[in-house]
Amino acid sequence: MLTMLSALAEPNRLHIVELLRDGPCSVGEIAERLGMRQPQVSKHLRVLSDAGVVEAHPVAQQRIYQLRPQPFQELDAWLESYRRIWDARFDRLEEYLRDEQHRQQQREQE
Repeated sequence: MLTMLSALAEPNRLHIVELLRDGPCSVGEIAERLGMRQPQVSKHLRVLSDAGVVEAHPVAQQRIYQLRPQPFQELDAWLESYRRIWDARFDRLEEYLRDEQHRQQQREQE
């Protein structure tokens, strides 16, 4: 997962992933949509592929790239533990704020 996060930390690679979220694309399509040169896109795709984020399928003379779901599912599972922690903290904060609001209303009534 660390390799995936490192690969996604680079803004151009993150843009490529966001583009591929909408569906598979060729290197040329990615380059055109993002305003990059094909060799630059190919280098970024190689890093993403080595990290397991994308996979390529040859179609005639082109390579069509698409996202692999497994690394994103693993990332989501890892983040879930943090979501639970933060949800619990927000629940406690909400309870504290409700109690404070109730105390403030009581002071105003006195």
